[in-house]
Amino acid sequence: MSATHPLVLIVLLGAAIGFLGGLLGKGGSAIATPFLVALGVPPIVAVAAPLPATVPGTLLAADRYRRQGLVDRDVLRWSLLAGVPATVVGALATRWIGGHDLVLVTDAVIAALGVRMLLHPSSTDEAGPHAEPDHRRVVAVAVVTGLAAGLLANSGGFLLAPLFVAVLGLGIKPAFGTSLAVASVMAVPGTLVHLALGHLDPSIVLAFGAGSIPLSGVGARVALRTDSARLERGYGAVLVVLGVAFLSTSLR
Repeated sequence: MSATHPLVLIVLLGAAIGFLGGLLGKGGSAIATPFLVALGVPPIVAVAAPLPATVPGTLLAADRYRRQGLVDRDVLRWSLLAGVPATVVGALATRWIGGHDLVLVTDAVIAALGVRMLLHPSSTDEAGPHAEPDHRRVVAVAVVTGLAAGLLANSGGFLLAPLFVAVLGLGIKPAFGTSLAVASVMAVPGTLVHLALGHLDPSIVLAFGAGSIPLSGVGARVALRTDSARLERGYGAVLVVLGVAFLSTSLR
């Protein structure tokens, strides 16, 4: 890495992304990439660098939820069975599918899910739904998220939590906990692919991870102590802001 890349700023960026990832039930790799590019990191390196830290960071945050029974094991199992192969397919499909239109669609979906959560909040039952979730819906969510994760080179957490709420009817905290657990595994294929392709700059990976991994657990602790209704409204507002901001950037 050249001296023009400020490692201290990358550590601070990692800390902020790690905290937000733990707070909002997502890995944060999709958000980190444009900021890394703004700091002078080459785009392909900026795409790959956050993924290695996503694995331990999201596992650490997910464990906070698991201790309180807020990881839905059934949803987790079916999501991984369907989502991991879909991630591989999505990564392979990048040879033929242009990413720009997909990014636009994804940004629009994020904004729409945020509006839905603001206008029609789900149940705030922190123990999650008592009825067994519809496995067909779980598989559908996992496949869509996995394909997007593979195509966009991230862990898919930016879609998992809101879709768990909107489609499966999970409470906001079980959705966060389960999303973090799924994202920690779905980040592995992308990490291995980028490692094989030589896209991982060790100094950037280590700097980003040094900030993001410990702060992921802190973000999760804050989320767990926050009122569920307030957390869901805040999450919906964040999704709307991010979706609109990403859309405006992509349309330039």
